[in-house]
Amino acid sequence: MGGVSVAGAATLLATPGAQAATTSETAAVTAAQAKASIRAVNAGMRSNYAALKSELIKHLSPVIVVENDARGGKFTLVTSGGQESVNPVPEAFELAKSIAHVPLGCFSVLASYLADEIPAVPNAGRIDAHDVLMVAFRDASSTAWTVPLQAYADTLTTARKNLPAAQLPPELTQSCTNILDGALRFIRSCLATKRFDMQTFESFSGSVYPDIRTNMRFASEAQISGVQNVMNTWRARLGAAAWSDLYTVVVSQWTTSVLNQNTIIIKDCMDPAKVETHLIDLPGLEPPTDPIFTALDNLARIVQDNVAAELVFPRDTKVADALKGSQDLLSDEILNQLGSTSPLSAPTYNLANAAEGTCPVRR
Repeated sequence: MGGVSVAGAATLLATPGAQAATTSETAAVTAAQAKASIRAVNAGMRSNYAALKSELIKHLSPVIVVENDARGGKFTLVTSGGQESVNPVPEAFELAKSIAHVPLGCFSVLASYLADEIPAVPNAGRIDAHDVLMVAFRDASSTAWTVPLQAYADTLTTARKNLPAAQLPPELTQSCTNILDGALRFIRSCLATKRFDMQTFESFSGSVYPDIRTNMRFASEAQISGVQNVMNTWRARLGAAAWSDLYTVVVSQWTTSVLNQNTIIIKDCMDPAKVETHLIDLPGLEPPTDPIFTALDNLARIVQDNVAAELVFPRDTKVADALKGSQDLLSDEILNQLGSTSPLSAPTYNLANAAEGTCPVRR
């Protein structure tokens, strides 16, 4: 408006001529242009939102980022003073799980050569026939599997020979011995006859299950002690006040995102009043290239949404809670329109009732 005063501008806009010009300009705008201008509003919001998030990342503190890995988890403490990363879980965790995974290793070699029929095994009713059809995508009469299976057998043989030198606890050594010996017997039989089926595989996997449970116990004990030790160390360093404000982000895959092993342990180490909002599982498809940035980028969004929710929706706490959480803002409205009364509930980590036999996820 150049040098026109605010009052003058108001007068100008109120004149009939100005109104006619505005109507004319509006009529000249095409529908596509109008829609583009509306979309630009959201694009502008996203740009400003991203800018705020980018700057907020620099101010997140204290935060612990947990990357689940074969060693039990890499833990990174992020504070205003920098970052510190450790793998706190004793190596018994990795070694016990490594041998416990032997049946899964055999399955991975053989699965695509399975006959696409479900045999009369005890748990046949729990296996989806279409899933089997998709997994068994190779010719069941082929013996191409013998080469990778022999290679895996060589790996197991070396581990079996070297097992006594690993200096594991006697009980763990015995369970690992049983798993390796059972797998090698199964593999030798398959290679000798050049055949296998789901029934023979289940016979093998079932026979070593008690030993797998032993390995799981040793792995769990190691993980609990390692995670609790590092959390207690960092809590003492930060102090009670800072620890109460702690956010913990567990970066995981979807298949382990509910009652994740690290999440279960961590929850008891955090301020109980903050666990529901400050302990965050971040499931993905595959481990991200930069887990720390991914965790902090998502946490920045969560933190700014926590504040935005109460300011943008000050008169509707239910919608505000949706913006603050993992619920989509349209979910309640969609459920209403579909006539559904049972929305999916998000997982929770309050396991107080677990000892009483109540499912911690489904209540």
